[in-house]
Formats: sequence, structure tokens, C-alpha cells
Amino acid sequence: MNDDMFARNVPGMTERLQGAVVAVAGCGGLGSNAAVALARAGVGTLILADYDTVEPSNLNRQFFFRGDLGRTKTRALAAHLRNINPDISLHLYQVRLTPDQVDPLLGRADLLIEAFDRAEEKQWLIETWCTLFPEKPVIAASGLAGVGGTGALRVQQSGALYICGDGVSDPETEGLCSARVALTANMQANIALALLCGKQHI
Repeated sequence: MNDDMFARNVPGMTERLQGAVVAVAGCGGLGSNAAVALARAGVGTLILADYDTVEPSNLNRQFFFRGDLGRTKTRALAAHLRNINPDISLHLYQVRLTPDQVDPLLGRADLLIEAFDRAEEKQWLIETWCTLFPEKPVIAASGLAGVGGTGALRVQQSGALYICGDGVSDPETEGLCSARVALTANMQANIALALLCGKQHI
């Protein structure tokens, strides 16, 4: 089945991605949409970490459905990912990550998708990852609120750190829209796929 599923993949991508391991820290708007893109591309193993459950306000931008309400995000997302690709390997951690858990839970990954909500959590996760694994990429997001402004979404790189978004929009004042959140999440996934496929220039 998977031979057919990946028949339209970029040449050489499927073979490279089958052995790849990607960690996704946070399974909300960014993490759930990025994980779906990675699964559809053929990434062999995903590590999913999130402490939360699915609630109605999540449905405007996260890859969940009415039937997921009340379920843990990791398990709900895992079910959708397996429905896309039954052969994907998933490691689920229903935890609120702390710095001392980054290495034991996420450290086996080739790269990290940072998909937290709060700025202070984003900061400690990025700093911890970069300290522990300076050669392993971390793909973060900052500034995905509002609607429109597609041209303002960009990728900034500093060493092994990549940051997607406009860098300034504020969800507290501008709200969160499905399209802009998914655009940013897919930018994160696109960078991850390019790096895993050996692309040097993102």
C-alpha cells in the first residue's frame, strides 16, 4: 500500500525519510498540522509530546475532529496519523515537558519541531535543545496570528535554529486563524523534510 501512497513523492525522498525520526513538542495548531505533513511525506518515526486534551476551541485550527473532543491530543493525533500511514512508528508522551525530559524523551530524534504556545516555554525548549544537541536542527515558530499577510511569513536561520512566522503578530490581540497557523506549521514541516533529504539551502 505504501508503495502506492508515496508514488508521487519527490524522487529519492521516500527512502531517506523511512529511517528518519522527528520529535514534535506540542500537538496543537502547529504540531498537529506539521505531524500530518510529515506523515504524508513518509517520515518513518514521530515522537509526539503534549499534556493537553482536545477541546472545542481547538477545532478552528488543529488537526482534530468532533469525535476527538475530550481525548488526549497525543492519542487523537496518533489515530489520525495511523489512518494516513498505518506503517508509521509513533512514540507518545502524555506529559507537560520540562527541560530535564528533553534528552530522555526526545533525544533520539534527528530534529525537533517546536510547537509550544507560550513564549517562555518556546525559549527554554529551544535553549535546552541547542545546548544538548548543537548539531541537530530545531524548527520553531513565532508570529502566526491573524489573517492575511502571507508575504510576511518567512524563515529565519541561525545555525541549526530555524524560526518560521512573521515574528511579531500576537494571538492575544489578533486571534488565530486556521489558514495562517497551517501555513506556518507546513513551513516547519517543509524545512524538516528538506533537511532530512540532505538539502543544504532551505
